[in-house]
Amino acid sequence: MAMTIGVIIGNRDFFPDRLVSEARRDVLALFGQMGVEPVMLEENETKLGSVETWEHAKRCAELFRAHRERIDGVLVTLPNFGDEKAVAETLKLSGLEVPVLVQAYPDDLGQLGVERRRDAFCGKISVCNNLRQYGIPYTLTTLHTDRILSDSFRTDLADFLAVCRVVRGLRKARIGAVGARPGAFNTTRYSEKLLQAAGISVSTLDLSEVLAEAARVSDDDPRLRAKLEEIRAYADASGVPLEALTRMGKLAVVLEDWMARNDLDATALQCWSSLQKNYGVNCCTVMSMMSERLLPSACEVDVTGALSMYALQLASGRPSALVDWNNNYGGEQDKCVLFHCGNWAKSYLPDATIGTAPILGTTLGEQNTYGALAGRTPAGPVTFARISTDDGAGRIRAYVAQGRLTDDPLTTFGSRAVAEVPRLQRLLRHICRQGFEHHVAVNLSECARALAEAFRTYLGWPTYWHEGEDGLQG
Repeated sequence: MAMTIGVIIGNRDFFPDRLVSEARRDVLALFGQMGVEPVMLEENETKLGSVETWEHAKRCAELFRAHRERIDGVLVTLPNFGDEKAVAETLKLSGLEVPVLVQAYPDDLGQLGVERRRDAFCGKISVCNNLRQYGIPYTLTTLHTDRILSDSFRTDLADFLAVCRVVRGLRKARIGAVGARPGAFNTTRYSEKLLQAAGISVSTLDLSEVLAEAARVSDDDPRLRAKLEEIRAYADASGVPLEALTRMGKLAVVLEDWMARNDLDATALQCWSSLQKNYGVNCCTVMSMMSERLLPSACEVDVTGALSMYALQLASGRPSALVDWNNNYGGEQDKCVLFHCGNWAKSYLPDATIGTAPILGTTLGEQNTYGALAGRTPAGPVTFARISTDDGAGRIRAYVAQGRLTDDPLTTFGSRAVAEVPRLQRLLRHICRQGFEHHVAVNLSECARALAEAFRTYLGWPTYWHEGEDGLQG
């Protein structure tokens, strides 16, 4: 989906006008290359479409208000010093509560005369000072000054767009909770009220209703036939009995219909033990298929785990998975084994086969656990994220980290991977000291920076960024 960014071009009248026109051309060129739609003043509405007076601020704010439902974020570009008060007043008058990126052009050492002098190095500090005074949160570029058409700013803008997607998506997220959490899993408890205060709604559904509705889906229902074809095309199901496959298909039909009726973005399911005892299958494949279609689904009614998966997906545009921090990897202190029974999206399991869940099978009967996916995730980048409600402190908090998955040997079953994270022991100490869950959401991308910025700056959640280069890890 194309994104829309409001643009404020700052200006100060005793600097060269040509710098404003050049910045406008740069913005339009970069946005065109990246598929971003701009909302900005026309050149004839103010002095070259810039903002430097109270009257300009009112006009720009009016334009932003007219497009407030479409604007995902705002870029403030300073081709010269700019008028810091006009920038802040524009944002205040607009009423927008979206991320703001502040960019400033660098001066050329050979062009510090009045004809090309910018002073945006200084102007950016003044703009940020005013935004802070006005209570407007903002994002900085990696370099204090940078050109719009540089590779480094292109990366900054891509990260900023990810921040905008996360903020907009989480502020109106709708999560489905199906069934009760497993009785032994206090770790998946959460505060629905804290989530609602952040704009995140939870819709609940009793598992008995799902199973009763699934029983009413006839074997010749065209929805079921289509779903069975989809499952067989999704992963190797040759070892699954037709009866178990049919139950999985009916379960998928019911859950997907409920999600569509309630406009849900993600789900968290009671994946054991009632399902196996009363229905006779695992729901792992059904969950995997939803996650692959960018409708993330988390195990064990882990609602904040599902929310973490959704946040990663918003940042990267790719499917997420929920994993256990599960095993040490021999004596290598920066490596560990990630594991779950088998509901990771197919993107993670190119060699996926549908079978049983051996661990659950030891107590529930292996014949009742068909539906678990087995496979190994290949080497590549990975981002970790966990959102949690700290009920005692009355707040939402999080942590993010990056690492890589490796091809190190691993002989076991289920959905599995080997991860390498710099200074992993420090991260694990933080998880344990702060009482975070054993579940963590993962995404095959590098988006920790965008998540940390979205969580901290715009959602106001204390966030530990493991190995974050800004040093703000608390």
